Amino acid sequence: MIRKLVLPFYLKLLSVLLILICLGYIAVIGQTVLEPLLFALLVSTILLPLSKFFENRLNFPRSLACIIAILLFLLSIIFLFIILGSQLSKLSEDWPAFQQQLQDSIHDLQKWISANYGIKYKQQVTYINKAMSDSLGAGTSVLGQTILSISSTLLLFVFTLLYTFFLLYYRTHISIFFVRLFHENYKPVVLEVFRQIQFIVKKYMLGLFIQIVLVSGMAFTAYSLIGIKYAIMLALITGIFNIIPYIGIASSAILTCLITFATAPGSHVLLVIMAIIIIHLIDSNFIMPKVVGSKVQINSLIALLGLVIGELLWGISGMFLSIPVIAIIKIVFDRVQELNVWGYLLGEEDGSTKPKKLKIRLANAKKNKPQQDSNENSTIK
Repeated sequence: MIRKLVLPFYLKLLSVLLILICLGYIAVIGQTVLEPLLFALLVSTILLPLSKFFENRLNFPRSLACIIAILLFLLSIIFLFIILGSQLSKLSEDWPAFQQQLQDSIHDLQKWISANYGIKYKQQVTYINKAMSDSLGAGTSVLGQTILSISSTLLLFVFTLLYTFFLLYYRTHISIFFVRLFHENYKPVVLEVFRQIQFIVKKYMLGLFIQIVLVSGMAFTAYSLIGIKYAIMLALITGIFNIIPYIGIASSAILTCLITFATAPGSHVLLVIMAIIIIHLIDSNFIMPKVVGSKVQINSLIALLGLVIGELLWGISGMFLSIPVIAIIKIVFDRVQELNVWGYLLGEEDGSTKPKKLKIRLANAKKNKPQQDSNENSTIK
């Protein structure tokens, strides 16, 4: 007879902590491999229906179907860059006006500093020149870091496309591997996990796309009503940056305010800030919970912790990948009986369980009260 080994709670907790530490260490040292692989997992999930359409409906070979799906994905990205590039080319025509506006603003700022703090123009120029000379020393390193980041981004994009192709091409092979990895009795559970992961990732990415469209549409409407130039470009930037949690909307707001400041009166900047705040409130309270948040079913505390840990591990890429990764982990936890409690921790709080727990506690308290009274009476006697 096989006896089941039951570990004490502290050993289970220690095992979980050691596994988390090992996974974090592997994520740090394996970023070069894991980062494009996770991005490829998201992209391949989006392109899977398209690849299946070319393969099953049009009878294309699987390799050709995968290539066509990836090419269509590339064309959509190129089309987006063409729209942004056309707007940027128009923005370059206003560069002299931007410089003049900046010079006028600096001159007004110098006047204000001189009037309120008594610092003369020559002293201000001396301070600025000193700061510029100090920053020139770091200019070379900043330029080198910029070139390195651009090259690493291009490599990440290339490897993501390569991994996407192989994940689409070998999807059946990989699925059979995971099914055979576990006992035959667990085959339905493994297949259910695969279906749920594919469903969650697909819905999450579709939700992000809908979020980009809605936020960009609201931003374009607001910017057009305010009368800002390059409303299309700024609206697209606002919508795309918004998918980066917490810091994305702030970055797009700064960029939009700078361009508005250079091409419009100063009062328009305040209107832009108000419009972005309203858009962010609508997105946070209605679009994000209904369109994106409901797909992953992760509570806000775990989402915030995941974003912070993802940023510490992989930077902005980690912030973007943290939510779908946590959603996948939750699916696995929910299907494994020993890990159900961790899946409950990651998920949203079920408000319907609160009254039941309260009633149980009250009932237990009422039952225990007579026993306590009898015990007290016996001790008094």
